[in-house]
Amino acid sequence: MNQFEPLLQPLQLPNGIQVANRFVLSPMTTNSSTKNGHITNEDLRYAARRSNSAGMQVTGAAYIEPYGQLFEYGFNIASDDCIPGLTKMADTMKQDGNIAIIQLAHAGRFSNQAIRNYGKVYGPSPMKLHSPIEHEVIAMTTDKINSVIEDYKAATRRAIEAGFDGVEISIAQRLLIQTFLSTFSNQRTDEYGKDTLANRARFGLEVMQAVQEVIDHYAPSDFILGFRATPEETRGSDLGYTIDEFNQYIDWVMDVANIQYLAIASWGRHIYQNTSRTPGKHFGRRVNQVVYEHLNGRLPLIASGGINSPESALDALQNADMVGMSSPFVTEPDFVHKLADHRPQDIDLKFTMAELDDLAIPEAAFKDIVQMMDYGEGLERQTRDELRKLQHNYDD
Repeated sequence: MNQFEPLLQPLQLPNGIQVANRFVLSPMTTNSSTKNGHITNEDLRYAARRSNSAGMQVTGAAYIEPYGQLFEYGFNIASDDCIPGLTKMADTMKQDGNIAIIQLAHAGRFSNQAIRNYGKVYGPSPMKLHSPIEHEVIAMTTDKINSVIEDYKAATRRAIEAGFDGVEISIAQRLLIQTFLSTFSNQRTDEYGKDTLANRARFGLEVMQAVQEVIDHYAPSDFILGFRATPEETRGSDLGYTIDEFNQYIDWVMDVANIQYLAIASWGRHIYQNTSRTPGKHFGRRVNQVVYEHLNGRLPLIASGGINSPESALDALQNADMVGMSSPFVTEPDFVHKLADHRPQDIDLKFTMAELDDLAIPEAAFKDIVQMMDYGEGLERQTRDELRKLQHNYDD
């Protein structure tokens, strides 16, 4: 018997949709779209090569408005003229019968592209920051908050029209919604302010409720709403929010939206092994385990971060229902197939330029993304250095 058989078993989501195995192709931006964020043939070739890599697949962050653009050359879902290209992307991702999800995101004060384009970004509170260049963070007015909620609604409608099987709302890794939840970033004194968890959670809950209303009105009954988040925010021993607060937040999200899974994401190495820094009974325990026990079977949990081998995937599955990988599927799109064929020894995460065409990797790819791969070290340094060479092709 294949010792990795648990990873190959199907999983049924709460809405009855069946995922073919426990692997998820997690969000990875290739930076191969047009300057305006429209889908290119290279985007489609890359997606086609990986259309059967995992039971469920989630696109890189699609920005819902220009001030929320996370990556240059990333997907745009901020206007209706994006729909034809996104329709091709959805069809390509689904061509082998697997599930295609598009991630909707607003980068907030971490929108490097908005900083370059406009010299300012939005966040919960005013700030003056110096990275990547000196810039100002504009505190969002109530009107701007409502405008962003409308942007999420419009983006959800476009995703439905384009034919995706679902949308994923990401508040992970210091994106806009997460900064409202964080006492590090949120110094407001209004109904969205720092004084109570309910106030800090309000913006995110309003987004989720609004997205659910669009799904109820426009989407088929089996449409998937996913949620990606960071369960604990830390700066050394300081906490922007605790894991107990996060668990309460997830309960509130489930009250207002029919989410079908929760994906855990954060910065750093071996994220799926992170331990809690919240004082008390959870301190030192694996973050995934604490959240998994809190969910208690109510919702599938996706673990991610540092999972790049069959052994680490099996380890992560102890405290999760599915495992997410991103960079390993860049260089080894046949990871799951080799595992299913009892050939784990043939899984090869290395990469040379000679494999560029076979792997359908765009010649200009991963601009600024390899630096993020460096944080996680999901691929070996030599492989990352090879991928880094592709960034030079943007000059042409």
